[in-house]
Amino acid sequence: MKSYKKSLLIFFLAFAHFIANAQSNHTNALNEAKKAIAASNATYFTAIAKNDGSILNHYAEDACLLPPNSPILCGRTAMAKFFKDGYENYGLRGGKFITLNIYGDGLEYVTEEGLWQSFDANGKLFDDGKFLVLWKKTKNGWKMFRDSFSTNRAQK
Repeated sequence: MKSYKKSLLIFFLAFAHFIANAQSNHTNALNEAKKAIAASNATYFTAIAKNDGSILNHYAEDACLLPPNSPILCGRTAMAKFFKDGYENYGLRGGKFITLNIYGDGLEYVTEEGLWQSFDANGKLFDDGKFLVLWKKTKNGWKMFRDSFSTNRAQK
C-alpha cells in the first residue's frame, strides 16, 4: 500500500510540474507576442506618414482590413489603396494606438483590443475610435491578420 501511495504521489508531483511548465511556456509566448505588437504599433503611423506602401509590412500576406462603413478589404492591392486614400483624401499623417488588452496564449494567434487616434499634418486630432486586431505568428514574426476598427464619431 505504501508503494502505491508513493507512486501516486510521484505521479501527481510530475503532473503538477508538467502543468506549471506548460503555463510558463504560454506566458513566455504571450509576453513575446506583446513585445512584438508594441514594437509594431510604435512604428505603424510612421509608415503611414511615408505614404510609400511600407505600412503593409505590418500585415500578414493574407491579411484583411475591416474598416467602418466599408466592405472587407483583403489583399495587398486593396489595402494599399485604402492607406493611400487615407493619406491623400483624408489627410492622415499620424496617429496613436492605446492597447487595452491582449488575449490569447501567444502560440499562433492573439487578439489586441484598444483605442486609436488619427492626426492630420498639423498634429490635430481628426478622428478616434476603437479596434480589435487578430495577430498571427508568421515566419516573419507577429503580423496583423485581421484589422477591425470603428470610429467614435457620428457619420457625416
